[in-house]
Amino acid sequence: MTTQDEAAAGYGAESAAMAAYLAAGAQRAATLGNRGPIRFDAGGRVAPDILEAYWRCGFYVFEGVLDRAELAEIEAEVKDLLDRLPSRQGAPVDAKGRPAVAVDCKAPTLFWAKPLGDPMGGTSFANGRHPVKMFEPEAAAGAPDEVVYLILGSLQFLETQLRVYGHPGLLAVAAAVNGEDFAPFNEALFIKEPGLGASVAWHRDGVTHWDSPDWDEGSHGFNFMAQLYGCTPANGVWVVPGSHKLRKVDIRAMVAQAGSDRLPDAVPIVCKPGDVAITNRQAVHGSFANTSRDWRVTLNFGFHRRRSVLGVKGGGLHNAPAIYDEARIRARARVIGYAIDARRSRFPEEAPFAYRPHVDGGELWTWDAAAKASMKDYNLLDLSI
Repeated sequence: MTTQDEAAAGYGAESAAMAAYLAAGAQRAATLGNRGPIRFDAGGRVAPDILEAYWRCGFYVFEGVLDRAELAEIEAEVKDLLDRLPSRQGAPVDAKGRPAVAVDCKAPTLFWAKPLGDPMGGTSFANGRHPVKMFEPEAAAGAPDEVVYLILGSLQFLETQLRVYGHPGLLAVAAAVNGEDFAPFNEALFIKEPGLGASVAWHRDGVTHWDSPDWDEGSHGFNFMAQLYGCTPANGVWVVPGSHKLRKVDIRAMVAQAGSDRLPDAVPIVCKPGDVAITNRQAVHGSFANTSRDWRVTLNFGFHRRRSVLGVKGGGLHNAPAIYDEARIRARARVIGYAIDARRSRFPEEAPFAYRPHVDGGELWTWDAAAKASMKDYNLLDLSI
């Protein structure tokens, strides 16, 4: 694993300051008391101290959720997917001349960036919620012109991620945080290739509810981030603890006060392979360019409170703005049913999660060839708020 000094070397004159920042952030993160395995109380509910730590900090690291065997299956499928990406942006074929993955998708799918770049900071992308550009280290000679750093709608490509999505412990956490009638959001694969992976500028997710009279610390839901290889201060997501509780935040002023993109109150999410972090979408968060030698591959998937999406006009970040009615939510939530069945088939020794809206509606969803075919462009129905 790359040392912090080695990872910071790409920052030139700022290398020493960056190395110190990475080390100090890791030390602060270790004091928060917001990590451990998924645990339940005697009544089968998620342990209350886990929920307290999540709501206090805005994130929590669930340790050891995915075992080595499952990680090996995920890795094999991810490597195959990456091998089938277009040879360059806009190309119809991969590097081996085969039809490339996702080139025929209607929904936004593949996102490209220059190596170690910041494709969103200081732009109008995503309603301008990334107001300040991150430092862009110089990539090594011979680096490609562009790399894919984000794949949306990833469940249509990765059955292994669909099975992680259906993990009974994680879905129990979703129910504990967002209610038993929780609704889906979207899914993605983040790719931080060593020496190439792009940064994600400081931002807060969500655009719809900031001025709502019933806004609170959970209005815009959360994301799970399952880590294939783990993540370090150099390549992982950083979070400003407690910032999810604030209705208004001026990120541009925060960066100006810090004098750089190294926000002094932020801490890194540090994970081992198979850990899964839960992060409140309202927290200020971001990540630096991956100048380390370590891969980060994150299986990302999020959930909302039903009341946050029902009857609400979507924010339009992942698809065209629309009013989310019961039919739209039900259509998107079929993915939860497919995921539960896909996991039940692969891990029959686990007790599958019972998703309350499907139980109450008598709905049974089966993961089969027809279901798999129906997932093409499923993310056109994402519930983006």
